[in-house]
Amino acid sequence: MQSISISAAPFKKGPDYIDAGWLSLAGDQPCYNLDTFLIDQPYILNSFLSRSSKSDIAVIEGNRGLYDCISLDGDTSTAELAKLLKAPVVICLDCTKTTRTMAAVVSGCIQFDPELNIEGVILNKVAGSRHENNLRKNIEHYCGIPVLGALPKLDSQSFPERHMGLVPSHEHEWANQSIKAAALIAKKYLDLDKILEIAGKSAQTLISQPSIPVIKSPISVGSVPRIGIIKDSAFQFYYPENIEALISLGAECIFFSPFSNKSIPDIDGLYIGGGFPETHACQLAENKAFGQELKKLADKGLPIYAECGGLMYLGEKLVIDGISYPMSGVLPIIFGFSQKPQGHGYTIVNVTGDNPYFKTGSQIRGHEFHYSSVIECRGNKDSLVFSMKRGKGIKDKMDGFCYKNVLAAYTHIHALGTPSWADAVVANAIKWKKSRQL
Repeated sequence: MQSISISAAPFKKGPDYIDAGWLSLAGDQPCYNLDTFLIDQPYILNSFLSRSSKSDIAVIEGNRGLYDCISLDGDTSTAELAKLLKAPVVICLDCTKTTRTMAAVVSGCIQFDPELNIEGVILNKVAGSRHENNLRKNIEHYCGIPVLGALPKLDSQSFPERHMGLVPSHEHEWANQSIKAAALIAKKYLDLDKILEIAGKSAQTLISQPSIPVIKSPISVGSVPRIGIIKDSAFQFYYPENIEALISLGAECIFFSPFSNKSIPDIDGLYIGGGFPETHACQLAENKAFGQELKKLADKGLPIYAECGGLMYLGEKLVIDGISYPMSGVLPIIFGFSQKPQGHGYTIVNVTGDNPYFKTGSQIRGHEFHYSSVIECRGNKDSLVFSMKRGKGIKDKMDGFCYKNVLAAYTHIHALGTPSWADAVVANAIKWKKSRQL
């Protein structure tokens, strides 16, 4: 392949932050999500078109198997997303200890849905040249599509893993070296010219959909709300669309961290995303001043929205291997940890109680991924305002702990799938700002 420089817009299908972080680092631009369970199709199409238009190529990483889905009709699978975007598909195959059977697997994928445009195959974990040649001959003969590369079993691991998959790029000291190592592997073992040719010839023209209106909060001169976002190696799970939604509504986003800040900046609202507070529990516990100030602000009525890791930081303490680490104490919840997932997958939430962010009776789609569990949860019976139609939540199939203007849940939401969320966050921040100016 000739050495040419192209820009690639990365996208991720599936409820995922970690892979998206690595894709963003590799593409040197934000990685946006195209999850058809969380987001309606018009939003998917418009997001893809607007965010890929300035790049030479768009690369979409699917999730799980090509046709895997939670429903029988497969409507939220990677295959259906490819059909929606009229995108060619390249299948990556784990070829461990198989040869001719892989031709049957590929043939089955092609015949399972003839409307899907499968244009090539990449072989993974190939044992050697003899193994590769056997696979190539069978797949190209029986399936009629090219093998676009063959990756050997690698001796070294450039992408360390942990219980939820890859270690986030923010935590990986050699993240840029890992990306460079992956680029060298791709250049050596993949037919990049052919892959670019497929992307150029097989991708079809898309037509944007009518924009779905979003209710905007009226922001007058001098009333721009400052929304704080805790973002660091402990709290890093944010969809870029969520932050962009707040900014598009007129908010100023202020980023800070309990690792580098002893106090909380002057803000009108706070958003704490997910992450791995358990791997940073000692550091979080040591910054007592930050946690105490956060509790005082919450008690006064500061609007706070938190997801998963943010929920845990708002609790009283984290108990890990018998050691208790005090957190901010905003919510009367004590968390522990397990060796197995305690909540894993998509969620469907019915809003059953009053709260500052979502209308009672509405339904929200999201996802939860956590190894933490609730050891103790106090509060009155109305504190939990989400009923889980699908998913586990905090306690007894309930999620969404509400205290004054604080709402914290295990459920992660996506701003394009729940457009009322950003409006509510901004509206609450404006209300708080105005109340302090009286």
